[in-house]
Amino acid sequence: METKKHVMTYEGVKQLEEELQDLKVVKRKEIAEKIKEAREQGDLSENAEYDAAKDEQRDIEARIEQIEAILKNVEVVVEEEVETDKINIGAKVKILDIEFNEELEYKIVGSTEANSLKGKISNESPVGHALLGAKVGDTVTAVTEAGEFKYKVLAIQKSN
Repeated sequence: METKKHVMTYEGVKQLEEELQDLKVVKRKEIAEKIKEAREQGDLSENAEYDAAKDEQRDIEARIEQIEAILKNVEVVVEEEVETDKINIGAKVKILDIEFNEELEYKIVGSTEANSLKGKISNESPVGHALLGAKVGDTVTAVTEAGEFKYKVLAIQKSN
């Protein structure tokens, strides 16, 4: 089975590394303290605090494992080297939603760091995928669960 490469910007990698450091250094200590306090309360069979702390510990360890797997297979997009003649990962794009006549701005990122609330859409999302390779002036069609949407590319720029 081939391991999936995680395409990310340097900023995204840095955020994951910081989260990993926080989980390993801060959260592990906090949860160990919670487990210790819960154990001191006596009978563990009916100890809700102990069960909750063990669940939280399991979640933290799973997230640490997930981040380490991502970082092991990461491919960093150097944003300074992003071409602006066509849309690629790491580019910031301004598009026009033709149906609603609304201008939108997005940064195209790998799926690991996508966050639509922050204007970061995945290269694997329907809109991100449709935009990849498009040039200024092109009209693309994104096929989503909600139907087909047409976007006109207004501008492409480096995101930094």
